Amino acid sequence: MGEKIAVIGGLGTLSGGDLFFKLLKNKRVLKNQLDYHFIFEQQPYSQINLPLHQEEDIKSRKFYSYNICKNFEQRGITKILLPCFASHSFLDELQKEIAIPIVNIFIAIAKYVKTRFPVGTRIGIMTSDYVKQKMMLEKYFSYYELMYPAEQTKLMEAIYGKYGIKNGYLEGIPLEYINEICKELISNKCDVILPGITELSLLIEPLRRRGIPILDVNQIYADYALENSSGKIERPFKLGILGGVGPSATVDFMNKIIKNTPAKIDQGHIKMVVEQNPQIPDRTANLVNKETDPTVAMFSTCKRLEAEGADTIAIPCNTAHAFVGSIQEHLKIPIINMLTTTAEYIVKRFGKSTKVGLLATSGTVQSGVYHDVFIAAGVTVIIPDTIHQQLVMESIYGEKGVKAGQINGICRQQILAVADHLIGLGAQVIILGCTELPLLFPSEEQIYIDNRAIQLVDPTEVLAKKIVAMAKNFSNKV
Repeated sequence: MGEKIAVIGGLGTLSGGDLFFKLLKNKRVLKNQLDYHFIFEQQPYSQINLPLHQEEDIKSRKFYSYNICKNFEQRGITKILLPCFASHSFLDELQKEIAIPIVNIFIAIAKYVKTRFPVGTRIGIMTSDYVKQKMMLEKYFSYYELMYPAEQTKLMEAIYGKYGIKNGYLEGIPLEYINEICKELISNKCDVILPGITELSLLIEPLRRRGIPILDVNQIYADYALENSSGKIERPFKLGILGGVGPSATVDFMNKIIKNTPAKIDQGHIKMVVEQNPQIPDRTANLVNKETDPTVAMFSTCKRLEAEGADTIAIPCNTAHAFVGSIQEHLKIPIINMLTTTAEYIVKRFGKSTKVGLLATSGTVQSGVYHDVFIAAGVTVIIPDTIHQQLVMESIYGEKGVKAGQINGICRQQILAVADHLIGLGAQVIILGCTELPLLFPSEEQIYIDNRAIQLVDPTEVLAKKIVAMAKNFSNKV
């Protein structure tokens, strides 16, 4: 598969165009044109002609760069070029939020310099006040002696002035100012001039004709991007949650992930993106009464999570898993099946011979999704009779049920009555197979009925623990 390289334009209109042209005319590209796809994107940017002297300018560049990079994510880009030295001050921040490698211009130039100039070489630097004050070049060229011009104001005028390079003037005053600055640096025994402003690449040819030993940073950047692989970028695990099925259960599931994450600071917790979509048609109503099919709504929600860069999707709704099979084959990322995860947990903790009582919606029961999973695992499932199943539905959907915001009173009493019924049928473990039901037992891992203790299994808790383990072992690198 060929390279698909994108250039963020607009941070310096002419320099971005210059970089794009130098990508196109690279010999490697010209010989293998079918292997390369280049994209240049420039959007309106209000501060394009302002000198970099305030943090507000950098914030504006951050937002601009982020928005364009997010557009690139949707287009299968393999690497991004950011032709702006000052904008590399937030490269690490940006890269943490972008799934595509952004090529570092400083690394590109440092590698070039290292192969051509010995340690200790005196290098003349022409860069913006911002890059100079932040000492951004010193980080990458610590083995060289860096010299800055005495007349920084003249350099800024040549770039940002009324007749400066950013306004399209490549001869006359800006060229003469830059030539003077180069001669000053050379007179101070600089062996080579390194521009730290990408617009200066537009003056390379006339300066070289005047004998100035100046580097073409845009050409170096373009060549480096083409000659080096995209590499791998470290990024944290990101969980996508299909929420709203139901709303309270979604919040409960998120809290369980947080509770089970051994983090000591905020940054140690798992990144989560939640699409809270309570307008997804009722799953039970579809399975039992053939009402509106929720599949398309669920699928579109999953696609949005996928587009947000989620590594996997969790669905804190048991009944919704009846539709997972038809959705999964059309997604690029996996849905972690809560039912399968629960079956694995029960077999591991209680053994295959365990008889499991299932408290779930009629849709979950009639769909057979739990039965299929547990039969495959060799576990016996016990379900309530018709009368007791109606109590389960009343506890969940009734006027005083969990979905109506109740977690005590009659809804809890109804579930305890059904649990007693299941125990009488031989159940040794009770599965809270509707994500609202754990809200009735917020801190209870077992219940006592007639002095008999029976273990409760909360699938959302089991799933949360699995997600935490996945995040800890996450080794996926883009």
